[in-house]
Amino acid sequence: MSPIAHASFPPQEGLIEENFLALSQLRHFVGDLAPEHYRQAFGHHGHHTLGKHVRHIIDHYDALLSGLEADGDVIDYERRRRDELLEQWPQQAAQRLAEIEAALAAAIDRCPSVRLGQTYHVGDRALLLETSLARELAFLTSHTIHHMAILGLLAEQVGIALPEAFGVHPSTLRHWQREATVPVSARSA
Repeated sequence: MSPIAHASFPPQEGLIEENFLALSQLRHFVGDLAPEHYRQAFGHHGHHTLGKHVRHIIDHYDALLSGLEADGDVIDYERRRRDELLEQWPQQAAQRLAEIEAALAAAIDRCPSVRLGQTYHVGDRALLLETSLARELAFLTSHTIHHMAILGLLAEQVGIALPEAFGVHPSTLRHWQREATVPVSARSA
């Protein structure tokens, strides 16, 4: 029988912890930024800022939380708030990240095994996909880490140093840890 069939449906602690770790790293990074660095434009057309990537991450967590609070338990990542203040002011973004951590903890305690729907827009149609809180937490970890990696590249361009693990997916961190414990002679075998 498949190991998936034996897995417990409520999200495992690991998924929750991965999200909290990413949100905490992001909150500390943002909380230490000067507004001019947070708003600095990057790229050929100047469409990228640290603030826009942070706001984008926040929007996705807000969409999940809104879906969990709604009567229908439907998440729609396309209907994001896109609050420009969160793009402009790092302290406001750091505060919102702290609020998201608290709201996420409360939502998980309130509905650990709820089945959800996710609206996925294709052209002018909207599909309703079946999902779960565990699946969405896994998605948000990967999505957040992906944007944190971009944030790391942008921050590096203006001389902002980040911890080595910033923007690195937990699976990669586990791989690095395994590699560090394997003797060099066993790696080449």
